Amino acid sequence: MLFAIRIINAYKYLKIDKQEFALSNQLLKCGTSIGAKVQEAIGAVSIADFLNKLSISYKEARETCYWLNLLKTTDYLTEEMANSLLNHATEICKIIGKIQLTTKLNKQ
Repeated sequence: MLFAIRIINAYKYLKIDKQEFALSNQLLKCGTSIGAKVQEAIGAVSIADFLNKLSISYKEARETCYWLNLLKTTDYLTEEMANSLLNHATEICKIIGKIQLTTKLNKQ
């Protein structure tokens, strides 16, 4: 949830301060859905369902990294702001990836 809050704040910054409307919407969509998909995974009805929801969450985190890199490269986000968010997103990817791997190994 903390990451989603940071994404919402970046979205507000992009909309209000930078007057950017297209890329910020993409960032908001994928950046806030990561945690929502993890919550769906927690309520999964099977291991396969759990892994599927986590997989979607991982993809959303990767997509978030893409938009953050694009916003940094085009100078909509400062390097400091983008790198901080990218580091956070990368850590989330690592955590989700490890959970997926551990779940698959335990499933066998």
